[in-house]
Amino acid sequence: MTRDISPMVYLMASRKNGTLYLGVTSNLLQRVAQHRASTLGGFTATHNVKLLVWLEPHPTMESAILREKQVKAWRRVWKLDLIESTNPGWRDLATDYGFEPL
Repeated sequence: MTRDISPMVYLMASRKNGTLYLGVTSNLLQRVAQHRASTLGGFTATHNVKLLVWLEPHPTMESAILREKQVKAWRRVWKLDLIESTNPGWRDLATDYGFEPL
């Protein structure tokens, strides 16, 4: 199973310490492309949330959804700490998957 089609919980941001969006997907590459093109509309398009700053693979969609619900209930500062723990420079992780830098 490759990382791009496995269940994934992810955080997108508009910029460092900017607006955050937490989501879950079974196809990370497709979802990142949708966020970047603003084809999903809604919150991420309105707030220009396009940087992939954190991700966490899961063995099943059920475990990914449970984790998403857990992290969604967290305070903002905890989410910021989660990002900083693995991505202190707030680098756009989508470039690791072949996306152009923003």
